[in-house]
Amino acid sequence: MIGRVLAIALVETLIAMRNRWVLMATLIMLLFSLALTFAGSAPTGVLGVDMLTISVASMTTLSVYLAPLLALMMSFDAIAGDAERGGLALLLSYPVTRGEVLLGKFIAHTGTLAFAMTIGFGTAGAIAVWMGGADADSLLALLRLVLTSILLGAVFLALGYALSALANSVAAAAGMVAVLWLVLVVLFDLGLLGAVVMDGSGTFTQKVFPWLMIANPADAFRVWNIAAGDGVALVTGMTGAADSLPQWVAPLSLLAWPILALLAARFSFSKVEP
Repeated sequence: MIGRVLAIALVETLIAMRNRWVLMATLIMLLFSLALTFAGSAPTGVLGVDMLTISVASMTTLSVYLAPLLALMMSFDAIAGDAERGGLALLLSYPVTRGEVLLGKFIAHTGTLAFAMTIGFGTAGAIAVWMGGADADSLLALLRLVLTSILLGAVFLALGYALSALANSVAAAAGMVAVLWLVLVVLFDLGLLGAVVMDGSGTFTQKVFPWLMIANPADAFRVWNIAAGDGVALVTGMTGAADSLPQWVAPLSLLAWPILALLAARFSFSKVEP
């Protein structure tokens, strides 16, 4: 089984390299990370933190939007595209299960995202250290940002597979993942913000809001990175949100999401006719 999964992962990695996904994802992460690092250097003296802490706070916000988007762009045609082009029927004619196919694709695409995020965030972090210094806490925050960004990307990769399996065409899959990104990354927070404004300091704001926020993988990622470091929480101004829940809740949510999303993708894939 492991050999078949790795073989599929290798093929998918070669396809990603041929389609310039590795190059494009790396360049996107690198350019945006560098831009935020240079643009965010001004508040270091005002807040009394080193430049790497400012850079990590900026890149955390960047990753909330960009990691899910890149993951969905990679995964939306992973199943629908293969089925439309006829490659899925050929692949499933070999002695390989659908779970192995899905896992192989997941490993390859997660590896592509991991490479892009490591290069992008790592380069920006190294420049921030060179320009403004860093302490052990800020270096740990950078490492945590890279690892949790990979986890966040893995969540949306699996969700993209699930929607790709449900769609009857590549165009439909593209539309579905666009709606998913808009709802989970943008509209979900806007809805919660509106509910908090209407509730004021009532029961919803104090008791329900933190748990609804942590149920969203994008918000769980943000809260994990904020709650784990005082410097990042200070820069982002979200200390209250980070302190309103036990510290283990955000990591548990973000670690559970890839597993649940992969199970949903496997279920959806089982319904696809090659």
